[in-house]
Amino acid sequence: MTRIAIVGSGLAGLVAYATLRAGGVAADEISVYGDTADPAAAWRMRAEAIRQRQMRSESDGHPFPRTFPGLAVREAARTLDPAPLVLSLADRYRPSVSTFLDAVERVRERSGWDSSLEPRRVSLVTLCHKGFRVDDHGSFEHVLLALGHPGLAWPDDRDARYVHAYEPHAFARRVAVVGAGMAAATEWRNASADGAEVISVRRREPVLRPLNLPRPFFTKRGLDEYRRGDRAAFLEAFSTPSYPRELHRDVPVAREVPDDAEQVVCATGFLRGYAHDPVLARLVAEHDLPTAAGRIVLDDDSTIPELTDGTRTLAVAGVHAQWAFPAADTLAGMRWVAHRFLRRCRTR
Repeated sequence: MTRIAIVGSGLAGLVAYATLRAGGVAADEISVYGDTADPAAAWRMRAEAIRQRQMRSESDGHPFPRTFPGLAVREAARTLDPAPLVLSLADRYRPSVSTFLDAVERVRERSGWDSSLEPRRVSLVTLCHKGFRVDDHGSFEHVLLALGHPGLAWPDDRDARYVHAYEPHAFARRVAVVGAGMAAATEWRNASADGAEVISVRRREPVLRPLNLPRPFFTKRGLDEYRRGDRAAFLEAFSTPSYPRELHRDVPVAREVPDDAEQVVCATGFLRGYAHDPVLARLVAEHDLPTAAGRIVLDDDSTIPELTDGTRTLAVAGVHAQWAFPAADTLAGMRWVAHRFLRRCRTR
C-alpha cells in the first residue's frame, strides 16, 4: 500500500526518497510526484548556464542517505590520493560538478527512484480524514513537500538587454552583472574570459566565505543557538550575497545599470517565500498557518504543526524548510530533513 508521498522530483525529493529506502521503506510504499524524471535537471541547467565547474558545498554536499562517507572520502578512495581528505579538513574541498552529478545518478539507480516516480505537476495538497490527498491521489499518511525554488528573481524594471544568469546566454561586449553572490562572481569571471568589459551592479558588498552558512550552524550546538534567537533576523542576515574567496575578482562597481551596457545579466537568484509557491500559498490561506518574514513557521522537525499529529505528517524540505534548519537548502540540510521525515514514517 502506498502510504507516503513526496511532492517534488528535484534533489530534495531524491535525497528524501533515498533516505526512506535506506531506512527500510519499500519502493511500493512511496509515490514521488514531479514534472521530470531527472532529479538534477533544474540544477544541471543552472550550473551549465553559469559554466559552473566546482561545487560550493563541502564533502557532505552529496545526495547519499548517510553523511559518511562523503565525496572527499569517495574521491580519495577512487584515486588513491589523500589530497581531498586534507582539503576537507580545512573546509576547502570543492568536488567537481561532474563528481556530484555522478553521485546523483548512482543514488537514482540504486534507490529505485524511477519505479516510484509519477510524472505530473501537483497543484493541490488537501487534508482528508485518513491523511492527505495529492491532487486526486491518495490518501497518504505522510507527505513531504520538496517543492524547490518557486522561480527566478528579476529586477522590477527590465528591457530586452536583460538575461538571467541561470538561463542559457552568451555575452555581449559590455556587460553589467546585477548581484553579488555566487552566480554573480562566476559570471564576472565568465564574461571577462569571453573578452567582455564587465561592471558589477550591486548595492551591498558581498561576504567572502567558503560555505553558504558557517560550519557551526550545521552542528547541534549551532542549531540550538539558532532556535533560541530571532530566526527571521538570522535568515535575513545570511541572505546577504556571498561567495568563496577564490572566486573573487576586482571589477568596476556601480549602483545602477549603466545606460551604455549592451547586456544586463541578472545574477539575482530566486524568488523567496511561500507566497510565490501556489501549493504552499494555498495551504497557508486555507488553514490560516502562522508565517514570519515570508516563511511558514515549522516545528523543529520541519513539519507543519497545525496539519501534523500522531496519525499523519505534512513536512517541508529544501529552501522552504529553513525555519526549522537554516541550511535546509543545502544537500546536507535536505538529508537532515529527510531523516526526521523517515523517523515519523517509521513510528506513526
